[in-house]
Amino acid sequence: MNSIVKTSSVTRDIAINGLSIALVFIATGFINIRLPLMANGGLIHLGNVPLFIVAIIFGKKTGALAGAFGMALFDVFSGWTPWAPFTFIIVGLMGYSVGKITEKENHKTLVWYATAILVALIIKIVGYYIAEALLYGNWVQPKLSIPGNFVQIMVATVIVIPTVDKLRKLLASAL
Repeated sequence: MNSIVKTSSVTRDIAINGLSIALVFIATGFINIRLPLMANGGLIHLGNVPLFIVAIIFGKKTGALAGAFGMALFDVFSGWTPWAPFTFIIVGLMGYSVGKITEKENHKTLVWYATAILVALIIKIVGYYIAEALLYGNWVQPKLSIPGNFVQIMVATVIVIPTVDKLRKLLASAL
């Protein structure tokens, strides 16, 4: 009986992680605005919404996998391939951090959600600043990407914070 429960749990985790990766990939790929004003392009997308939600609900492992694979796959399939290794690390760290900070039951509050997302914002801004500087050999130009990264996370925050507890409770009753 114990091996059946363990197999069931493993199967559940694989399904949740796969769906989470797919949600991040789809929200990044299909709900976005390309920024023609930036010298290196740029993109504002809603992939951070499912990323933060799954990290808060399912934890650091699912957050890391969803962020790393979901957004890196988007980069590979959408012409941003040079960014994929950086995205894998940066967004994987974002998902891990949000999940880690909010994993304790007493951290399922607005203050902890905001703190976790703030940490993700810092990781995003610093990570993509360094990535862009390395990719383009210019340490000044990446400053122009900071406002877009900031707006992207703030939009996700406005969507995630009021909805995540409702989704968490709904999923808890379904699972």
